[in-house]
Amino acid sequence: MSTLFQFLKFCIVGFSGMAVDFGLTWLCKEKWCFNKYAANSIGFSVAVVNNFFWNKYWTFHDPSREVGWQLALFLAISTAGLLLNNGVVFVCINKWRLPFYLSKLMATAVVLAWNFTANYQFTFRH
Repeated sequence: MSTLFQFLKFCIVGFSGMAVDFGLTWLCKEKWCFNKYAANSIGFSVAVVNNFFWNKYWTFHDPSREVGWQLALFLAISTAGLLLNNGVVFVCINKWRLPFYLSKLMATAVVLAWNFTANYQFTFRH
């Protein structure tokens, strides 16, 4: 399978994860009145677990039985992505004065590049 095709599938999984992320973030922030960074972290974290399984079995067709190790690596890469995500959101809001959800969308684009590259190279490498 070509890297481009895998990237496109990764984007589809990422889009579904983004729906989970944004939906849960909105629920936590707007309905349950959580701090915006806590809400952002919760939405992002739930989406990560969902994305791991879709990427393992659909995007990369990874047959490895080392699911625990891969999930740990995927979570580590995603945690770095979460820090990057919150950093971009913080800069967009506090330095550039952009609205929260536009900032979150911009952060998502940056983190997409990080997550695909790191997971392609390390987590699902055959």
